[in-house]
Amino acid sequence: MFSFFNKILHDKKHKILVSNFVYLAILQGLNLILPLLTFPYLVRVLGIESFGLLSFSFALITYFQIITDFGFNSIATRDISVAIHDKKMQQDIFNGVMSAKLFLLGLCFVLMSIIVFSFELLRNHWEIYFFSFGSVLGQAIFPVWFFQGMQKMRYITYLNLFTKIIFTIAIFIFVKEEQDYFLVPVFNALGFITAGIISFYFVRKHFDLKLQIQSFQKIKSQLIKGKYVFLSELKISIFTNTNLLILGIFVGNQAVGYFASAEKLARAIGNFQTPISNTLFPFLAIEMISNKTKTIENINKITIFGAIFFSIIALLGFFFAKEIILLVYGQVMYPAIILFKILIIIPLASFLDTMFGKQILLNLGKDNLYFRVILWATVLNISINLGLTYFYKELGTAAALAITQIFIVLGMWFYARKEIAKLC
Repeated sequence: MFSFFNKILHDKKHKILVSNFVYLAILQGLNLILPLLTFPYLVRVLGIESFGLLSFSFALITYFQIITDFGFNSIATRDISVAIHDKKMQQDIFNGVMSAKLFLLGLCFVLMSIIVFSFELLRNHWEIYFFSFGSVLGQAIFPVWFFQGMQKMRYITYLNLFTKIIFTIAIFIFVKEEQDYFLVPVFNALGFITAGIISFYFVRKHFDLKLQIQSFQKIKSQLIKGKYVFLSELKISIFTNTNLLILGIFVGNQAVGYFASAEKLARAIGNFQTPISNTLFPFLAIEMISNKTKTIENINKITIFGAIFFSIIALLGFFFAKEIILLVYGQVMYPAIILFKILIIIPLASFLDTMFGKQILLNLGKDNLYFRVILWATVLNISINLGLTYFYKELGTAAALAITQIFIVLGMWFYARKEIAKLC
């Protein structure tokens, strides 16, 4: 196992891979540190009710982010990585994907407007949802998939470092009391939009690509290509964000605040695996074409190493849950301790389902199997979530999410094992 990593570090062929990992590791470190600074601050300044409201609105807006992404962060990344030396193909993919994303963005804005003004629960805070939609716009125009596919992760890191630090500082400066809660989605949106605009400058200057809106037929072609991954990611959102929505409807914003605090912290820890996953995905897509067996052997080595690491993290998180929650959020979030103990399984589960699902199934072109696992996981989650949340409130929501995450790991592993057996 260690010889494999030693080779990665010293083989000239893998210098780009190591460089990309370093950039994404820096970015992920930022993504871990900033929430640990802002979430406790917002809980204290805004109170649990307003923090719960913001978490509820974010859960709804996330659906629109997933729709505008439409699986492109996986499918388009894979396509660009294969066309890394073909300028014409890069231009075609870039135009096709961006045209599709802008088309979906328009549909999402109309859909969100209808939803918000159709329900009193949302209409009472309509401005929060419209401010939050700015992050959907920014994310749609930021071609993360392009930079990942081209294995130029430094652009993603530079832009995120600049925008996230600036607008996080703005939160500490301007959000001073509960009435300032509306500024949080404003600053988040401005960060996304600024990064998106600057990213277009980099694409034009460094890769000489111009955006040309494509015909509906080409947009339709892109949507068909990404449908399985999109449906999978949408269903993932159904059993993560819908958990928050169900909890908010059944119990209220305070319960959402407790649950969201524990879940966000657990997912922040789990995001340690994101630099590894995003760095490896385009690289392994190319390697899988030339030698599937050897590539899968390397994936298995990484999986073993990562499983050991995240198992240790899960155990430490479980036994020191009280100290972690009180340190990060303070005494006001004491009820979140038991929730964190349940949800600390997320980092390990997320790593394993990424390795079996994204790195193996998607890189083998088995998007349909990936989708099948998520489909059944969604059915499972909704089936148990309504009952558990109704009877056990936020504790039931946490249990439903943990059970679903474990199911996904087992499902991805089952199909990955079957596909690997076919190669032997």
